[in-house]
Amino acid sequence: MSQPYKKGLYLEYFTVGYNILEAIVSILLGAINNSIALIGFGLDSIVESLSGCILIWRLSQHQKLTPEAEAKIERQATQFVAITFFLMAGYIGFESLRKLINQDVPEPSFMGILLALLSLMIMPLLAWQKNKVGKQLNSRALIADAKETLVCSFLSVALFLGLAGNYWFGFWQADPFAGFIIVFYLIKEGWEIWEEAHESDVD
Repeated sequence: MSQPYKKGLYLEYFTVGYNILEAIVSILLGAINNSIALIGFGLDSIVESLSGCILIWRLSQHQKLTPEAEAKIERQATQFVAITFFLMAGYIGFESLRKLINQDVPEPSFMGILLALLSLMIMPLLAWQKNKVGKQLNSRALIADAKETLVCSFLSVALFLGLAGNYWFGFWQADPFAGFIIVFYLIKEGWEIWEEAHESDVD
């Protein structure tokens, strides 16, 4: 296996491990503080872990299949990544709207703010490395996964603003609003990734 493929696998192993830990912490904090933004962020981390597993599967098939079979797996992996975006967008959107209508006020969470800042430091670098390797391998699936990691960076900003608004200013509506921002990015990026997979299928 070539060095770029090995690096891609290492990046995905790190993605899966980090996001599993991030998901556990975020969902626990979200449950304790009744925060849909934290729970949504944790679910997005689970999605990214699933996406990482898909990419590990895809990259591990290199040199085991014919070019045609590998291209088919590439398309399937890209489509799976897109589907995970849509599934999480539906859940987070529903929960954000429900909490806003029911005025389900979350508790302030300083630990959640720290988690958002940590993710904001790690995810952009990880996305950059994935995108770099994805271009070296001409892998749309890996580039799509890099986009998902970059979205996680944007979501970290939304999470931070939502939690900070509630923690420092008592603006509890910032929490479900942050959830809506997460939904917007998930749908936007998911649709773009799906279109890219369709284009590669046509090609």
